[in-house]
Amino acid sequence: MVEPRTDEPDVRFAPGASMVDDEGRTLVVEESHVHSGRLRVKFQGIVGREGAEGLRGRILHVERADDARPSDPEEFYDTELIGMRAVLPDGAYVGLVREVLHLPGQDVLAIDHDGREILVPFIADFVPTVDVVTREIRLTPPPGLVDP
Repeated sequence: MVEPRTDEPDVRFAPGASMVDDEGRTLVVEESHVHSGRLRVKFQGIVGREGAEGLRGRILHVERADDARPSDPEEFYDTELIGMRAVLPDGAYVGLVREVLHLPGQDVLAIDHDGREILVPFIADFVPTVDVVTREIRLTPPPGLVDP
């Protein structure tokens, strides 16, 4: 079973699609299908249950062009968001986005705020603007979440 972190699983896990695991090994999709609401993927050269168990817990990355963008302008790749500057509406610096957490209810930005991690729900009410050109995220957090 694979837990996809993409809005395009039919493209990312199509037969012949390749990805790299966190150990640098290239994996090529042989076939994939949804079974009982979960994505099952068979990779070329991975044989049997033992072979599949060897992939447990691995993070798979898809290589894509640097200028590739999701088809929806309101979507962003995690790699685009990580390292962006987070600022308040008045321009006050909050910190850098260190991680994007994909939680069951919603995505959350983990921001390094003076050595302290703050978690900001990645929703339009709290993150109204993401500028990939200037690499800046404008925040409108609820009172008390961020001390400027």
